[in-house]
Amino acid sequence: MIHKIDHKKMGRSTSLGWLDSHFHFSFAEYYNPDNMSFGVLRVLNDDLIKPNNGFGEHPHNDMEIISYIVDGELTHGDSMGNKETLKRGHVQYMSAGTGVIHSEENFGSEIVRLLQIWILPNQHGLTPNYGDLRYPWEDRINKWLHIVSGQSEDAAVKIHQDVNLYVTLLEKGQELVFEVASGRQAYLVVIEGEAVIEAETLVARDALTSVEEDLLIQAREDAHIIILEMEKNNYN
Repeated sequence: MIHKIDHKKMGRSTSLGWLDSHFHFSFAEYYNPDNMSFGVLRVLNDDLIKPNNGFGEHPHNDMEIISYIVDGELTHGDSMGNKETLKRGHVQYMSAGTGVIHSEENFGSEIVRLLQIWILPNQHGLTPNYGDLRYPWEDRINKWLHIVSGQSEDAAVKIHQDVNLYVTLLEKGQELVFEVASGRQAYLVVIEGEAVIEAETLVARDALTSVEEDLLIQAREDAHIIILEMEKNNYN
């Protein structure tokens, strides 16, 4: 089963002035009891942060948090002593576990765009952990770059949940297949560009869900795409 989600129908908050967010699932003042999560994927926010602004120090616990930087420079700091600045195509991850305080701020001169992804962990009370990776951009051109996996799989970033995260930059006119196996489901987002996916046309910020159906992706223009693949209906 495949279902397209038009970005125009997503929750959106612009009330903070410095932050423009598009919420794929219920978050903050956007509440929809029929749109709380997709499997263990609890939050996927497309955030735009203005220069010299950001999320100041705040706490989290018992959540696997991934940030994928689309544009600009994002500076992370946390109570574990980490301080890093990430750029386009970089990824950071944090297992909040028993509790961590962190900040995500834009000290640059350009707007930062990032995808903020929260995944429910497979156990509570884990030891907090942080890491980041700076993949070469070419590693995702016209192929899947496997960024995140569960502990038993082979991605460089391993989180405490059976989830795989892939990205690609599919050039105009190219096509790529993503396999969704029996008992699995996937949540796809077109970050930038335009693509036709199983006869559905998706533009930037549109999403699509697939349950046990492979996806043929054809780029109408250069298409920057992210996919989260996981066990079917877990937590739904």
